Amino acid sequence: MPKKSKVRKDYQDFIDRRSFLVDENRTERIAKRKAKKRRTARENISDLCDTGSFLEIGALTVAAQRSRRDYQDLIKSTPGDGLICGIGTINGDRYCESKSSCCILSYDYTVLAGTQGAFNHKKTDRIIEIAKSSMRPVVFYVEGGGGRPGDVDCDLISLGGLNIPTFVEYARLSGKVPRIAIVAGYCFAGNASIAGCSDVIIATENSNMGMGGPAMIEGGGLGSFHPSQIGKATDLYKKGVIDILVKDETEATAVTKLYLSYFQGADSSWTCPDQSALRSVIPENRKFAYDVKKVIQTLVDTDSYLELRGGYGRNMVTGFCRIEGRPYGIIANSTRHLGGAVDSIAADKVSRFMQLCDAFGIPILSLCDAPGFMVGPDTELEGLVRRSSRLYITGASLQVPIITVFLRKAYGLGAMAMCGGSTHEPLLSLAWPSAEFGAMGIEGAVKLGFKKELEEAASEEGKEALFDKLVDAAYQKGKAIEAASMFEFDEVIDPADTRKWICSAMANHQLKANPNRTIDSW
Repeated sequence: MPKKSKVRKDYQDFIDRRSFLVDENRTERIAKRKAKKRRTARENISDLCDTGSFLEIGALTVAAQRSRRDYQDLIKSTPGDGLICGIGTINGDRYCESKSSCCILSYDYTVLAGTQGAFNHKKTDRIIEIAKSSMRPVVFYVEGGGGRPGDVDCDLISLGGLNIPTFVEYARLSGKVPRIAIVAGYCFAGNASIAGCSDVIIATENSNMGMGGPAMIEGGGLGSFHPSQIGKATDLYKKGVIDILVKDETEATAVTKLYLSYFQGADSSWTCPDQSALRSVIPENRKFAYDVKKVIQTLVDTDSYLELRGGYGRNMVTGFCRIEGRPYGIIANSTRHLGGAVDSIAADKVSRFMQLCDAFGIPILSLCDAPGFMVGPDTELEGLVRRSSRLYITGASLQVPIITVFLRKAYGLGAMAMCGGSTHEPLLSLAWPSAEFGAMGIEGAVKLGFKKELEEAASEEGKEALFDKLVDAAYQKGKAIEAASMFEFDEVIDPADTRKWICSAMANHQLKANPNRTIDSW
């Protein structure tokens, strides 16, 4: 019978030290976490990463408080200095290692409330450096209370902690690698700043986020508040701060995997709905609104659509999808809100989304049903002149192609903005038979252009009949099959063939990321 080999002391010391990192050995703190029906940082990372792929960095660090606390207590109570980070693969079963390898970080709320300590800042900086040099996406669970005032070991090095590179270096990753922030629970101050610098924020419904937590607010003489009263996720979602609102951390992690997949390449396994349904999805009555998301979900690969900022600027839809497995960014007017007109909020929303697509080489599909820009005195006070122009400036600077499909209305400057600047700016501009074109909305054009004739009508009935006649004549002149005769756009197509046209247009395009593009925080 072979002798049992003796474990070397140095190896045993290594095993003993790492035992303080394991959730099962931290029963008291983990029990408190579970009592709140929350997952631990390690559970989230385990769920996010492919099995056995996560390699942790800086696990043995402790809080910079040796001058005020017992070292063994720090080992037990502050494992990793409240930050778990490393490298792992995500979606590796579908994509090659170079596409699936990511940098993953998570503040650990069971350690000093997930605050940003001196050494976890150094760990964050190291992971950012790795992400930058190897072009790996970053996934960051950012729950926590911001900067930590109790790290006294560093007082002689930095008086105010203002000379750390974490925030500027993370910001420098903008447009270089995809960056996802996941918010669950409380996220304040420095933690929230990391979220705000990210490309996308995924948050749970019961989370709270703000640049100042309760202590900072009260310290500034602004009152006393419970953390749950500050920056409620459901409110921030409506304000455009949060891109995707989910039920819990499990769903947040699943959505993170889906979001990352669009940046990991084509998916050879796909199906799609019956495309003949697109022939009847637009109402025959041109005045009726409809759900453009149903159009999107019919057009794209099954279960491939992910909407961003759905609670904000609802007259415009933005999100990612796939068509025959290839990722696309999609923008669309929603006629259920402001008739699909483009206002300041929608312009901001779409412009930033275009930047996101352009930075990472994802082509843009635009579904246009635009009655124009939103107008009126109140609208102008929102800065429409400047904010609407972002669509033209961003569109003019895109390196990725746009394919525009005119579903129905294509009027004036708003429709041109949906094309990247003009109807011949896209790689391909297509129209469904339901589309209609003009310099401005038909009814408004008739009222302005035929004001004298309408005023001279003998009666209200005669005025109404004349108006209807003029509108019908203008519509006949501007409908898709007539506008095509003037080569206003490339072609009128059978809606059921839309996917075929898109895939044919993109067949020879080898898309590349735009290395000079940064993405606005807003």
